[in-house]
Amino acid sequence: MSKNQTPSVVVVGSGNVAEAVALGVAESWSLELLQVVARNEERAAEIAALANTEYTTSFEEAAEADFYIIAVSDRAVEEVAAQLSRPSDSIVVHTAGSVEMDALGEGQRGVLYPFQTFTKGRRVEFSDVPLFIEGCNLDVEQRIEELAHALSGKVYHASSSRRREIHLSGVLACNFVNSLYSMAADRIEQHEGLPFDVLGPLILETAQKAAEATHPRQVQAGPAVRGDKAVAERHQAMLDDQQQREIYKLLNDYIWQTSRKI
Repeated sequence: MSKNQTPSVVVVGSGNVAEAVALGVAESWSLELLQVVARNEERAAEIAALANTEYTTSFEEAAEADFYIIAVSDRAVEEVAAQLSRPSDSIVVHTAGSVEMDALGEGQRGVLYPFQTFTKGRRVEFSDVPLFIEGCNLDVEQRIEELAHALSGKVYHASSSRRREIHLSGVLACNFVNSLYSMAADRIEQHEGLPFDVLGPLILETAQKAAEATHPRQVQAGPAVRGDKAVAERHQAMLDDQQQREIYKLLNDYIWQTSRKI
């Protein structure tokens, strides 16, 4: 690839991350999206249409590009990388948070990990998504960094071990918190007949305060912070499910113990 040539990209995958990455590449002024490659023809066609590009269901018929971004499930990265046909001077990266770079096999390879949750059909401003990158050598890492900067204004270097820690923090902040939203939604709907959107303003304000604080612990509120054992015990007794009672007690104790460190 010459310095004056627009880097070309092929996105491999048909899931939520692949869709978001394909749209991010398509909307970048300094990248050219050549193709979407995925086994699932319906989704490949759908993503390609959204990103205004071509698609194929054959890994062997992937277009020749400068970069190949493999955005598939963690367990499929190695298999897909092994089947993908690409030029020897191209760079292949995966987007997984907990998969080693070496799962991509030999050659010029690396990681482009978008630290965000993605949902089918929901547009995300990709330029605001933190991207954590890694390369098999300094030259490759520099080229991956250039690719990342063409997609986002937030680019960081992260080894595989560092990326695993980042991924864990994301699971805690996103997936686990969302499961508590689900518990709260079930509770308010089943016991009081109220819709989930009653909790919406509370969720948004809590998230906004946490995001704006130096540390979320500074804006922690509730009976656990106050050490109100009577309320905590009453809440636990109200929960029908033993697992939920245990979750409540663990979180209540954790909040009480950590809030005293402020």
